[in-house]
Amino acid sequence: MVASVALDKIDGGTPVWRKQRPVLVVVAMLMAYGPAASAQDASALKKNMIGQWELSTTERSKTCVVTLRGETLPQGFKVDLEPGCAASLPFTKDIAAWTVAGLDIVRLQTATGEPVVDFTEVESGILEGRRENEGIYILQNLAEARSLARSMDQMIGDWTFVRGNGKPICGITLTNTEVPPDNFQAFLKPKCDEAIANLKPEVWRLERGEILLMSASGETWHFQADDNAQWRLVPDSANPLILMRQ
Repeated sequence: MVASVALDKIDGGTPVWRKQRPVLVVVAMLMAYGPAASAQDASALKKNMIGQWELSTTERSKTCVVTLRGETLPQGFKVDLEPGCAASLPFTKDIAAWTVAGLDIVRLQTATGEPVVDFTEVESGILEGRRENEGIYILQNLAEARSLARSMDQMIGDWTFVRGNGKPICGITLTNTEVPPDNFQAFLKPKCDEAIANLKPEVWRLERGEILLMSASGETWHFQADDNAQWRLVPDSANPLILMRQ
């Protein structure tokens, strides 16, 4: 009886153990269902990854078609690489299997289970992975990647910078001449607006739906497509800079 009264006085009339009980129940539930939920997430990720993917550098100057299969191997699952992958991306010669490592990591690995490169999803259908001292690589749904390749081909040629009033202020040519590791040459035409002449973009690339123009110093302008099939410098301004195809 004395113990009961003491508990009532400790926490405003409600025994401490009674207030703690819901917390204990939640913890127990998390412990019970956590592994099952994790297993379900990993299973769903595996199912979504089975199919054909393009493994590439960020600007897609070097590509390789990778087919992730569901058949189980001693280490991970079966993977097929198209002929020529090793010539394009030398590290792919070490890839012998793939697996789901953790809740959101897709791992391409060696025959002994050592990671070659780990990918995590950055947007729907696009995964990104980094190799030390090499840079970033992209794993993308093959159909979507080929659609992007067609889009990039459409970028090659002459473009005009215009202001919001439609007045042309400069011209630039985007080429498919590669500038390692990840860019392509761009040539600014004479008699440009001062702001563009000061940037003096020398290289470009198409990345995640944006045209990137970069100077020799590394300054980068980002252009996003608008509803009028034009490309606008972002962030936008009261006097926008627009890139239009000639």
